[in-house]
Amino acid sequence: MSSIHALLTRSAAGLLFTGLTLAGETAHRTPGNPDVSAKLSEWKIELSKGTVTAGTVTFTVTNAGIIPHAFEVEGQGIEKQTDVIQPGSSATLTLTLKPGTYEVYCPVGEDSHKKLGMETHIKVVGAQGGEPSPKIPSIRVTSGGPVIQILPGPFPFPDSAAPILQQFGDEKEGLESQVKNGPYSNNVTPISGTFTFTAWDKGAVRDSVSGVAEFTTQDGTRWKLVMDRVQTKDVPHHPRFGGVILGLYYHGNTAVHTPLVPTINSAVALWAFGHLYKDGALVTDNSLVHVMLLSRTRRDGDFALDCWNCSKNKIEELQLQVLPGPGEPKFDAPGGFLFVNWEKSTSRTPVS
Repeated sequence: MSSIHALLTRSAAGLLFTGLTLAGETAHRTPGNPDVSAKLSEWKIELSKGTVTAGTVTFTVTNAGIIPHAFEVEGQGIEKQTDVIQPGSSATLTLTLKPGTYEVYCPVGEDSHKKLGMETHIKVVGAQGGEPSPKIPSIRVTSGGPVIQILPGPFPFPDSAAPILQQFGDEKEGLESQVKNGPYSNNVTPISGTFTFTAWDKGAVRDSVSGVAEFTTQDGTRWKLVMDRVQTKDVPHHPRFGGVILGLYYHGNTAVHTPLVPTINSAVALWAFGHLYKDGALVTDNSLVHVMLLSRTRRDGDFALDCWNCSKNKIEELQLQVLPGPGEPKFDAPGGFLFVNWEKSTSRTPVS
């Protein structure tokens, strides 16, 4: 897929977003197949119908979001997309579809928008019925290697972050305060603990997670986190996009997340709620949890942040961030949060 920069360049050239038709196909409407409306926004795609009859289908696509998006249909040998659609604008895409299940997504940002939730499916059926449901993607992650606790401190890349912070409007002040004393610092200390979880990427609000983390922080406190449900509310430019996302490229200067972390590739990123215990006593059953198995950002030895673009590094760093739930007091921990990394972790695809 082309990058967001290439897509935005095409849009800046003043291209008109007209309907697309497969080469050699005549655009005619299949009886019983009215147009399918598609609404794009951050970070979801809403289709007016999930099942259509095989034949020619016209998608009328509206960008109801606040940033540019595009619309792509892939499956059964077809991979076609619109040009970039600016906020408030529309485009059409006319395709001849045979029976099967097709992936529908936004390709902007090297598929980052897709992996942030702008993905759904449409089923095309013949006269005799439908297709079987697709297999649910899932991942099993096991912690490994040295364990570190990240404590509050200054962000080590202020010169790199400065130009990006200018783009963040009302949230700029809060992000700038994190540069001075936030959770992405080189103030780290070795600790001990384990973390294992399974996550299922079922799409939209149906994602699921099950896992347990147990660790002892630098002050000797024993913590236990039990994750049992995902968090699905989108919060732009904040580390809680919602749900389970497999295979995500983002952060930093990719235009889809807080700039106060390097650009990375991840095997899984998820946002969840959890039960948090301190020395065996329940602290909250509504803690906010962000987990990533990502490309290494910290070097061996002192575990300092080692790169601004870490996307080419091996995916083995497991990050766990735990924050108080909405309206709850800060944790009795440095900075009021818990941030733990396992540096040599692994993943696999479960059998079922």
